[in-house]
Amino acid sequence: MMTLGEKLEQAITKRPDSHVPARVLQRLTGLPERPGEQPVPVNWAMHFGQAALLGVLRSVMAHAGLRGPVASAKFTVVRLTNDQILENATGVGAPPSTWSRKELVIDVLHKAVYAFTTGAIADALAQRSIGPGPGQRHAALRPGRHTDVGPLPRKDAYSR
Repeated sequence: MMTLGEKLEQAITKRPDSHVPARVLQRLTGLPERPGEQPVPVNWAMHFGQAALLGVLRSVMAHAGLRGPVASAKFTVVRLTNDQILENATGVGAPPSTWSRKELVIDVLHKAVYAFTTGAIADALAQRSIGPGPGQRHAALRPGRHTDVGPLPRKDAYSR
């Protein structure tokens, strides 16, 4: 969904393809670097690889009971943070505080599309496979944090 959204946005804004994902992967793996446009397969490997790996984290969130729009909003921040750590640590990108407002809005929008789409799928799959997660079952006892509501029994949570 994020890629489709990006392509639609690029058709409207005339923004060129970003080669940052490929450059980051080249730096992380020691692949040779080259100036100009980067190989599409390398770009897509990083793009889809990150999406798949981080999707596992959103699945873990859903299975624990962190679901819905608030969980997806939190996951948007994780997705953005992941990109920024990799891009800045490798010297490929610059901190978002140095970007134009337009660049920031576009990046956050695309990452939010990814996070909310991934969240909807992960939430539906978790609900179908396990029903309410441990956190949701705990909240059903009494929503919120209260000193008089103890934890779920171990057998009802993901712990030893």
